[in-house]
Amino acid sequence: MEASSSGTAELPRSLSRRAPSRATTMMIDRPNEDASAMDSELVPSSLASIAPILRVANEIEKENPRVAYLCRFHAFEKAHRMDATSSGRGVRQFKTYLLHRLEKEEVETKPQLAKNDPREIQAYYQNFYEKYIKEGETSRKPEEMARLYQIASVLYDVLKTVVPSPKVDYETRRYAEEVEKKRDRYEHYNILPLYAVGTKPAIVELPEVKAAFSAVCNVRNLPRRRVHLPSNAPNEMRKARTKLNDILEWLASEFGFQRGNVANQREHIILLLANADIRNRNDEEYDELKPSTVIELMDKTFKSYYSWCKYLHSTPNLKFPEGCDKQQLRLIYISLYLLIWGEASNVRFMPECICYIFHNMANDVYGILFSNVEAVSGETYETEEVIDEESFLRNVITPIYQVIRKEARRNKGGTASHSQWRNYDDLNEYFWSKKCFKIGWPLDLKADFFLNADEITPQNERLNQVTYGKSKPKTNFVEVRTFWNLFRDFDRMWIFLVMAFQAMVIVGWHGSGSLGDIFDKDVFKTVLTIFITSAYLTLLQASLDIILNFNAWKNFKFSQILRYLLKFAVAAMWAVLLPIAYSKSVQRPTGVVKFFSTWTGDWKDQSFYTYAVLFYVLPNILAALLFLVPPFRRAMECSDMRIIKVIMWWAQASIKLFFWFLSILPKLYVGRGMHEDMFSLFKYTTFWIMLLISKLAFNYYVEILPLITPTKMIMNLHIGHYQWHEFFPHATNNIGVVIAIWAPIVLVYLMDTQIWYAIFSTLFGGIHGAFSHLGEIRTLGMLRSRFESIPTAFSRTLMPSEDANREHADDYVDQKNITNFSQVWNEFIYSMRSEDKISDRDRDLLLVPSSSGDVSVIQWPPFLLASKIPIAVDMAKDFRGKEDAELFRKIKSDSYMYFAVIESYETLKKIIYALLEDEADRRVMNQVFLEVDMSIQQQRFIYEFRMSGLPLLSDKLEKFLSILLSDYEDQGTYKSQLINVFQDVIEIITQDLLVNGHEILERARVHSPDIKNDEKEQRFEKINIHLVRDKCWREKVIRLHLLLSVKESAINVPQNLEARRRITFFANSLFMNMPNAPRIRDMLSFSVLTPYYKEDVLYSEEDLNKENEDGISILFYLQKIYPDEWTNYLDRLNDPKLPEKDKSEFLREWVSYRGQTLARTVRGMMYYRQALELQCYQEVAGEQAEFSVSRAMASNDDNQKAFLERAKALADLKFTYVVSCQVYGNQKKSSDIHNRSCYTNILQLMLKYPSLRVAYVDEREETADAKSPKVFYSVLLKGGDKFDEEIYRIKLPGPPAEIGEGKPENQNHAIIFTRGEALQTIDMNQDNYFEEAFKLRNVLEEFNKERVGRRKPTILGLREHIFTGSVSSLAWFMSNQESSFVTIGQRILANPLRVRFHYGHPDIFDRIFHITRGGVSKASKVINLSEDIFGGFNSTLRGGYVTHHEYIQVGKGRDVGLNPISIFEAKVANGNGEQTLSRDVYRLGHRFDFYRMLSFYFTTIGFYFSSMLTVLTVYAFLYGRMYMVMSGLEKEILRLASPNQLEALEQALATQSIFQLGFLMVLPMVMEIGLEHGFRSAIVDFFIMQLQLASVFFTFQLGTKSHYYGRTILHGGSKYRPTGRGFVVFHAKFAENYRLYSRSHFVKGLELLLLLVVYQIYGNSFRSSSLYLYITVSMWFMVGSWLFAPFIFNPSGFEWQKTVDDWTDWKRWLGDRGGIGIPVEKSWESWWNVEQEHLKHTSIRGRILEITLALRFFIYQYGIVYQLNISQRSKSFLVYGLSWVVLLTSLLVLKMVSMGRRRFGTDFQLMFRILKALLFLGFLSIMTVLFVVFKLTLTDLSASILAFLPTGWAILLIGQVLRSPIKALGIWDSVKELGRAYEKIMGLVIFAPIAVLSWFPIVSEFQARLLFNQAFSRGLQISMILAGRKDKAASSHV
Repeated sequence: MEASSSGTAELPRSLSRRAPSRATTMMIDRPNEDASAMDSELVPSSLASIAPILRVANEIEKENPRVAYLCRFHAFEKAHRMDATSSGRGVRQFKTYLLHRLEKEEVETKPQLAKNDPREIQAYYQNFYEKYIKEGETSRKPEEMARLYQIASVLYDVLKTVVPSPKVDYETRRYAEEVEKKRDRYEHYNILPLYAVGTKPAIVELPEVKAAFSAVCNVRNLPRRRVHLPSNAPNEMRKARTKLNDILEWLASEFGFQRGNVANQREHIILLLANADIRNRNDEEYDELKPSTVIELMDKTFKSYYSWCKYLHSTPNLKFPEGCDKQQLRLIYISLYLLIWGEASNVRFMPECICYIFHNMANDVYGILFSNVEAVSGETYETEEVIDEESFLRNVITPIYQVIRKEARRNKGGTASHSQWRNYDDLNEYFWSKKCFKIGWPLDLKADFFLNADEITPQNERLNQVTYGKSKPKTNFVEVRTFWNLFRDFDRMWIFLVMAFQAMVIVGWHGSGSLGDIFDKDVFKTVLTIFITSAYLTLLQASLDIILNFNAWKNFKFSQILRYLLKFAVAAMWAVLLPIAYSKSVQRPTGVVKFFSTWTGDWKDQSFYTYAVLFYVLPNILAALLFLVPPFRRAMECSDMRIIKVIMWWAQASIKLFFWFLSILPKLYVGRGMHEDMFSLFKYTTFWIMLLISKLAFNYYVEILPLITPTKMIMNLHIGHYQWHEFFPHATNNIGVVIAIWAPIVLVYLMDTQIWYAIFSTLFGGIHGAFSHLGEIRTLGMLRSRFESIPTAFSRTLMPSEDANREHADDYVDQKNITNFSQVWNEFIYSMRSEDKISDRDRDLLLVPSSSGDVSVIQWPPFLLASKIPIAVDMAKDFRGKEDAELFRKIKSDSYMYFAVIESYETLKKIIYALLEDEADRRVMNQVFLEVDMSIQQQRFIYEFRMSGLPLLSDKLEKFLSILLSDYEDQGTYKSQLINVFQDVIEIITQDLLVNGHEILERARVHSPDIKNDEKEQRFEKINIHLVRDKCWREKVIRLHLLLSVKESAINVPQNLEARRRITFFANSLFMNMPNAPRIRDMLSFSVLTPYYKEDVLYSEEDLNKENEDGISILFYLQKIYPDEWTNYLDRLNDPKLPEKDKSEFLREWVSYRGQTLARTVRGMMYYRQALELQCYQEVAGEQAEFSVSRAMASNDDNQKAFLERAKALADLKFTYVVSCQVYGNQKKSSDIHNRSCYTNILQLMLKYPSLRVAYVDEREETADAKSPKVFYSVLLKGGDKFDEEIYRIKLPGPPAEIGEGKPENQNHAIIFTRGEALQTIDMNQDNYFEEAFKLRNVLEEFNKERVGRRKPTILGLREHIFTGSVSSLAWFMSNQESSFVTIGQRILANPLRVRFHYGHPDIFDRIFHITRGGVSKASKVINLSEDIFGGFNSTLRGGYVTHHEYIQVGKGRDVGLNPISIFEAKVANGNGEQTLSRDVYRLGHRFDFYRMLSFYFTTIGFYFSSMLTVLTVYAFLYGRMYMVMSGLEKEILRLASPNQLEALEQALATQSIFQLGFLMVLPMVMEIGLEHGFRSAIVDFFIMQLQLASVFFTFQLGTKSHYYGRTILHGGSKYRPTGRGFVVFHAKFAENYRLYSRSHFVKGLELLLLLVVYQIYGNSFRSSSLYLYITVSMWFMVGSWLFAPFIFNPSGFEWQKTVDDWTDWKRWLGDRGGIGIPVEKSWESWWNVEQEHLKHTSIRGRILEITLALRFFIYQYGIVYQLNISQRSKSFLVYGLSWVVLLTSLLVLKMVSMGRRRFGTDFQLMFRILKALLFLGFLSIMTVLFVVFKLTLTDLSASILAFLPTGWAILLIGQVLRSPIKALGIWDSVKELGRAYEKIMGLVIFAPIAVLSWFPIVSEFQARLLFNQAFSRGLQISMILAGRKDKAASSHV
């Protein structure tokens, strides 16, 4: 190669040979990509430093191929030096590819500027410098210059390898030195090009930015570190030691922060200061920050740090000595904190750990600045310590990260118990105690914090291996899997419910049933026993605290342990003292009371119990008094005085006065001062008092009281006859029957508060919504009626106050208001047109004209004026009056008609004047118009004009305007037509309309002597046909044509329902209560953050057209779902100039914008910037503003360009959008088509939206010592010219996503790149709208809004609109359910209940508050599965305040098919199960007051527990009934009871069934639809939903919630479950549905079915009662829903061919053997093993409970065998024993047959057949004997199946739990085969009805119409027919 002859080392021999054929595999097949340009993006991670060289090669390829070749050659040499052995991943393939390309280019490329390569590259370098850099410094933008300087630097590096150093000429060296000198000024920047020279962007010229930059650059008197660097230290390090540009660089030089971190935080702090400083400041030019700016920022940043220091009684290290520059020092402290935070990686989830680090480093700063003589003098001081830019990461963050990582490995992928490892919270709470200072500073790596207890690390430990050994104890709290957490967390609620139930039962039992009986002395005394119950429950709670937190005791201080023990001791004391005291107050004690009475001997003081109770409740009285005075309680809670802590703890824990002297544990760091103001307290207290009164009254009168009498009757009955072997025949009071009857009632009592909450929240939420003005404009009719007031409302709310507070003389808006409104309104309409929501005609009818000042009246949108002109014409034609005034009064009675008439007349006048070129023609028309004006003024219009001519004139004008707007090819013909029609118009005016038309013409001749008689026929021929080419004039003509031509009412404009919803919501929101809009420069700055993993970005053409098995593609599907939008899209693409490629891209976008894609989300979020630019432009340009930003951009006016530049600068200052694409780097290098497509599409998004930023985690292999360890970086990118450009790169201590949950870790790594004071978190399945984006500055003002209680919000909750509701009926159900939650649900949570948290996105966070308190979510593995709500928990516990606002909305997508919906519900239920175990819920449950705690419980985990109780109620009822039926007790009771008593019993039992109907849970949905769309629509929607089987869907989801919630608490197994969020255009196979729902629904449904069948067969009650069906109908409905909903809502679920295919597939899946690597979709065995995964990792408690629950299945066999005829009514236990003999014998025979088949089936086939024959004969003999001798019947055989099937299932369940011992016994294969047999039976039972229904085609057609809208159903049928025809055609050709 020539390059090697020019002084460069030759290629290594091993690589100089021709590349093998494998070289071509390096470049993956990527359609529509330039392969030559992609090599720079495919560089292996270990060779990342050569990527810029290859990019430069690609950049200059076209300009000079030879120099590009030299660059690639240099890249290859560098790569070979970096990894000579090609050991890195992908290095060998890449080098081979590059070598292959170099060999090809060596031949093909030749020098162009010189004769050889050295001269060529020098000449090119000089030309490049002179052409691009030298000339561009004054004309190019900084980002362009950054790219050019980067190219120049790379070119010079290449040049040095090609040209020997002595041969580099002087000019080249001089240019290179200039490049090197200025290179730092031209680096790629994010928002602020701070050091750029030459042409500076407008943003750096803003005075606030200049002032902030100047303050940060103040390094006066800062000492310089003098370090003795080694002689071989790089020049960059030496340069960095001597030159300090700002405070952050000084801190980096002292502590070793990374360069990328410094650059990132420099911009961060400058933007924070600039935005805060300009607020409420009117100075146009200034150069210094306000003193208050830095002080306020410091207060916000260090509020949490001050609180931490105060809690630990440590003095803050924020010191300000006398005489120091306080502003500089404050900025140093703020910068130091942000630099620590910016480099902390996963440690950011530990805010108090960061406080500890800052605490020590701030002390170091103070020492550096004020403790050295050199520092005081300003000279440099010396130190031996060498600080590099990774020192802080290496010495501080990495050790802490390693502790976190080692602990995270102990969770064994989420399967280990939470108590076995320490999560983020445990490690962070280590810093809540003073022992954290034992870590020391610098960090002592031998301190206890860094040592893992009893750690045993296996040899050759790899990165992903688990660290074994005994775990260290937890901190403050232990998460234990048990349902007792519910009682421990919410003990006050459960104690209240138990006490209330006990009191009601006592009153009902001892009195007449009236509540007044409680005042009876004896009854009241008995009621007081509730305090004994309370004492025992308190003892239980204290015991649970000790037992469940036992694993944390080693970390407890002595005072903590003492607190728990004292709490237990006092609770135990009361549990003993109160029963003793009560026993002495009873006159004739018996039983337990008598036992306690003997403890006190002869003590006769009967009032002792009363005094004991009073003393017992004294702490609660104190708590109640404090509850009534929230400010006092808040002050006490936040106090650090020990006596106050003692009093508060005693009030909460019921520790009595004699423990006051003890020094107890201080309160926890979080959860203090959470009480609300008096008014808020009054509101939510009133809510709950009303609710509890209603609930308890209902429970007492409807459930408890009616059951008292039957219970007494049952207890008094003596039953001596049983139908089975009774183990306790002499039990008194029939206690088993009482339990069976009362158990469902008790469960309903515990659960029905959730129902009452649904009712009350619906009522209160509806009232609240009405007072908030929701739904006042909900139809187009309402919109039209109030449109006149909308501009005023718009200016009042959405424009800054100086424009909003103007006084108006009348009800109409002034010109300024209508201009401001019309600019935004039109952008809104244009945005909907670009989204294809409206058609071109709708757009024209909705637009407000830009020439609003041209006429004397307000120009309203044409849709308001449509048909007004034709109506006015008809009115005038038919007018028979004699006065002008009467006609004009009729016209003015409709204001819109009056506006339309005036505007049409004045516009027509202007158009005609503009069209006429001849002056004489103009004078004629002027005379005509003058006549019109004079006749109107003199009120003689009806006398001088013939009204009958108006219709003809209107028609001609319409025709004339139509021709004027039409396109033409022949100008002559077009002009001739136009002139002819115009002359007809003039003739109609002068002859048909004007009474004296000829006189007017004569008058015109008199005033115009140049008009000759013989030229009469030539008049009106000179017309300016080019007028409509002007955009402004064309708008006028179009508008006038619309006013004249639209004769029908525009009541249906727009026709698209989504467009109507958006318009009406926007208009309605203008009348809602929202803060006034500030100036743009006064508004809070904000960022949007979207986490992204591997979801769809933009659908490919292949995705669009890929057909499923029904022949349905996504494109076809969407065309049928959105037919009007598809038509609008086609109209938009009618432009013939549009290239075909662009059309295909538009199609991909059209489809993607209707899915749940990242492209849709990014487009929506970028509306924020579009709205901001418009708002900025309106303010900056003021009166000079053009009508729209697009028109200003097209203008050549320098002023307009300056306005736009300033507007964009302000938008940059206020808004940042970061998408955290975690695996973007891996996708870039991936060979997978989907991943590669994601990378390409994300890159295109960056190029399309220049202000979009993408953050990702970059994995690199950095070769060192022959090893390639992985190094991780957080990287921020922006779009460049063709590729992404790197802005910041910050090294991480390790893989960030390995430790916690994926999404919060993804957010956390990218949050450092966000900016501003607010942060909106957005999921990638969300959308936004332009009109809503315009309201964001109003929403942000909520952070500054003063509220009662002096608290400002920390999270602003926003309303969501679910945009997936139209996809299918399921999507509609889910949309309504979700909409009700995000509107009425969250509305009531925020006000009055005050328990709204963060339920997902699009909430807006106070960014500074949250980044100093652990971030916007929590990330601990498994426990924080629902990471979002934990962010809300954390905010509330740390003193935050969450609000909810409904005047703005953001779009949200949801899953649309049953399977994805169920997976999502399972994930949420898993998350709620984990919440139940968490410390956050425990602390909130204890720190909230009683009523707020109730709100918290029933709106979070209580909803899921209540769902589970709903299911358990059915179980309790049916198992209770089965017990009564099988034992014969029911029969005996019916025989012995009187009819009246029986009726009372029936009514009592029937009450619980109403709670199974589920209709009450739909109430919030109905209320919200009624509020926003009208109650008629709500009722209609409700009935339609029921017809579409919504109740089946909601009942089915009830099973999902209860199953996964219960399993999570018992066994764990929570995990993130991806749902796909795709379109439902596919049929799920039976096997897939079976796998998904087998354990959650089918097994439980079949069990309930079995219970109902047994009850039906053997029960005798209610047969003559009308209540029988009422009692069981809801249960049958639940069974049907759980068994068949997956098939009802499965597309094509009842199509015969698919049913056959499903059966074949299911049999294959069931029969396939499993094995290592066999997926669950392929084999039943693999699925069966995975399904039991939770049992492998469950605790011993979980195993015991699982076995206990399985024992219930033995009841069937025990009960049924005594009912068999063969038992001959024997009650002996031997009958049950013999049944087991039969069962075990049957199983043994089956086992023998199975073993025989395996062992003898091949070699001894004859023997095996003989064995089977003998077994068969033996079976026949036994059955014959049983039938003949023992009277066995066929009924007995059927009953035996019912008996033995559940027993076998119980054996199977127990076998699964005891897997290890059973495997040891060698019978695991038998258990597996038994499981397979049961799966076959269950599948057959479920499949049979489906097969039968599939025989009837009408069922399939009904299902299609049920699932999808009518258009799609019709399209589906057509598609299937066409597919059939296609097949026939194909077969005929064959």
